[in-house]
Amino acid sequence: MTNNIRFVQGNEACVEGALYAGLDFFSGYPITPSTEVAEHLANRLPAKGGKFLQMEDEIASMCAIIGASLTGKKVMTATSGPGFSLKQEALGYAIMAEIPCVVVNVQRGGPSTGNPTHVSQADVMQARWGRHGDQSIVCLTASNNQDVFEMTVEAFNIAETYRTPVVLLLDETVGHMREKIVVPKAGEIPLVERLRTAVREGVDYHPYLPREDGRLPMSDFGDVHRYNVTGLFHDMWGFPTTNPGVVHGLLRHLNDKINNNANQMARYKEYYMDDAERVLISYGASARSALHVVENRRPRGERLGLLELQTLWPFPDVVVREKCRNAVSVCVVEMNMGQVMQAVKAAVDDPGKVFLANRIDGNLITPTDIRGILRLIQGRGV
Repeated sequence: MTNNIRFVQGNEACVEGALYAGLDFFSGYPITPSTEVAEHLANRLPAKGGKFLQMEDEIASMCAIIGASLTGKKVMTATSGPGFSLKQEALGYAIMAEIPCVVVNVQRGGPSTGNPTHVSQADVMQARWGRHGDQSIVCLTASNNQDVFEMTVEAFNIAETYRTPVVLLLDETVGHMREKIVVPKAGEIPLVERLRTAVREGVDYHPYLPREDGRLPMSDFGDVHRYNVTGLFHDMWGFPTTNPGVVHGLLRHLNDKINNNANQMARYKEYYMDDAERVLISYGASARSALHVVENRRPRGERLGLLELQTLWPFPDVVVREKCRNAVSVCVVEMNMGQVMQAVKAAVDDPGKVFLANRIDGNLITPTDIRGILRLIQGRGV
């Protein structure tokens, strides 16, 4: 089988990545601008032996993939804006019960109904903190369709490795633009399959007892082992508990398995960073405009560099700090009021050198917008 060259939307690239990763079950509800994910999977997934289910709303869609994942399936749902808000309670349940799943959010303008057909990147902090309680989550993103494909595969791999939900945070521009992608041959990108328990039938099975490497082997629900699944604090058998020591250990485990592996999960791309005096940090569609500025100004002698983030959470603070250590100034390019900028300020040695180039009116931030901000920064002598 040769590589398959396609000309697709970003949402279709996400579909191709999910199918490549071994998606078994998709449940969702149509919502702009993510609807094409569901539309194409309605056709493609059953043809490959998987199950597609349109539910009555976003809450039910999230609950459906949780149930399917517990039975041993690789699962995904896709939504945007208000739908992502509706999924938060069940997403918190998946974190507590350690259920692997992928949640795609193709961002649009908000709050509330906002502007369903225009671009935004304002769900970054919601992806991190949208659920109540102390918890951590993995959130990936991409700026072009080839990377959408690859980050979708990566989302499934991380979900299965760490037994956790993963948010794939795209934006309307990326979701709807068309570009060439190359679908690799089967096996070219390694796939992580679920770690299943070796405990035999009839032997006591501890569904929430981590191995020394931190991974939790799973048993397909409804198969040979009987165990309890709950959103309450629970012990290693899955039964509710208020024992302070057990509760403390569970919360530490849920957070540490993500935060302690932040370096392993850090995905990023860098352009002209070796000698950069001024660094742009961006992600998603904004990174495309930022890269245009860098490549346009470099021949004119301006030592600009771009750090494109593909992992937003856990925030790659070590990477950001190291890459920006020698920078005169750092400009974060995003389409919100500075959500990633705040994380960058917390990561770098000198937060006073961090500035924001943003746009929040539903239009893609342009190279002209970014150049205007850079002139202001340089005018301040920074």
